[in-house]
Amino acid sequence: MRTPFIAANWKMNLDRAAIADFCRALRAFAGDPARPLARLGVFPPSVYLAQVVEALAGSSVAVGAQTCHPARDGAFTGEVSARMLRDVGASHVLAGHSERRQLFGETDSGARARLDAALAAGLDVIACLGETLAERRAGRTLEVVDRQLDALVQGLPAETLAARVTLAYEPVWAIGTGVTATPAEAQAVHAHLRARLARLAGEPVARRVLVQYGGSVKPDNVSELLACPDVDGALVGGASLHFKSFEALARLGRAAASGSTR
Repeated sequence: MRTPFIAANWKMNLDRAAIADFCRALRAFAGDPARPLARLGVFPPSVYLAQVVEALAGSSVAVGAQTCHPARDGAFTGEVSARMLRDVGASHVLAGHSERRQLFGETDSGARARLDAALAAGLDVIACLGETLAERRAGRTLEVVDRQLDALVQGLPAETLAARVTLAYEPVWAIGTGVTATPAEAQAVHAHLRARLARLAGEPVARRVLVQYGGSVKPDNVSELLACPDVDGALVGGASLHFKSFEALARLGRAAASGSTR
């Protein structure tokens, strides 16, 4: 059984006061870390990472960064290495998020370099992939996600992939637009990704890897998405900026976890 993973990507939003309030409420909600619930995670801006780590210490909530530089250290003004993220208490990092690819020119090879650096530093990774609207309209969705998936995970040790890498399928055309892939559309791509994982790393690994969906996820659509057999959680943007909305998503994730036979 794969336990759903509901992760909040706050992007460049919130401030210290709002984050303190959110984490206080989230800590109370998360409760006993030993309870068999959906996994929860929070990915704040890096300047607030230490604050969130401290606020959620000892809870069941994973805390991660939104990106990292692939180098261990050096003359990279404004950048933060995976080693530094680990040093302040992060457990996870995103790699290859569509906004990093679209707005900051990150490439497939750059995403893989960040993933490798994160794993080497002891961080787990949510590795993101997805097609643009133009690519979908051109019928290239599977071609694009195959290329991205191969670049991200090909050659990783099987146990590392199964235990420390989560995939997030986030169609670029659905991020921040209010348009969500239908459950059938999401399931088709997720099932394709799992089948390709089986060819790359073997069926036992493919069955264990979590594949989240990201793209305008909200409380009113997450249940249908999580009901799909190959959708294992959500990477949430705008709906994660307010605790009540994220709490609703987390409760629905818990319901999916308790009712799942996957």
